[in-house]
Amino acid sequence: MPGFRVHITGSSIVGAGYGAAAWLVGGMPPLTCALGGGLCAVAGMLPDLDSGPGIPLRESVAFAAAVVPIMLIHRMHEAGLPLEATILAGAAIYLAIRFGLSWLLKNYSHHRGMFHSLPAAAIAGQVAFLAFAAEEPLHRYFVSSAVVLGFMTHLVLDEIWSVKMGWFGPKVKKSFGTAVKFVGPDLWPNLLAYAIALVLGAIAAGDAAWTERMALVKQHTAAIQKQMQQQATRVYQQPQPMPWQYRR
Repeated sequence: MPGFRVHITGSSIVGAGYGAAAWLVGGMPPLTCALGGGLCAVAGMLPDLDSGPGIPLRESVAFAAAVVPIMLIHRMHEAGLPLEATILAGAAIYLAIRFGLSWLLKNYSHHRGMFHSLPAAAIAGQVAFLAFAAEEPLHRYFVSSAVVLGFMTHLVLDEIWSVKMGWFGPKVKKSFGTAVKFVGPDLWPNLLAYAIALVLGAIAAGDAAWTERMALVKQHTAAIQKQMQQQATRVYQQPQPMPWQYRR
């Protein structure tokens, strides 16, 4: 199967192309495109979190532990947390991901399990969507879809490397079909993966509806304020009538 360099190179190329297309064709802001492209590149390592101790697990967990608290700063600010509470919450999230998640993956995951599946790709995109609480809904969809795209790039590369060309045609390895899949061989990981995907999907749908509603409210409020400013400007520019002057 492809190694770490192949996966990170493939997802980086896809992320760069996705970000460039969103900027040149879709009119997405350059910084948002850069963020989406970078997350797509890193997401190419996520399926190998179940591969045990090694570069993919170490680098992916360290990157997630550093980036997730930063992505949640805007949401913490909206919640009204003071600066001290924001710093403490970010540190707690970092420790939980850096050590807690790493311990769980090392002890309760096996290679080519449900991490290599379409539900896992959906979970990765939903986590990115909930963490990146941008005010513009389209930016959230772009960033979360970039994570899903990088995740899927890894799975597709695994399937491609499962087919080798021989003297008498292509040879299919036993690992073919174990990456891009809906269910795995074990029942409980399947149930857990789908339960997490459904719960996160419901939370993301509610959050998306609330974000779009708030965006419409802000647009309506901004339009009203602009109209009031224009009316005030017109009133100010109109000549004021001269007061009556009485003669004796």
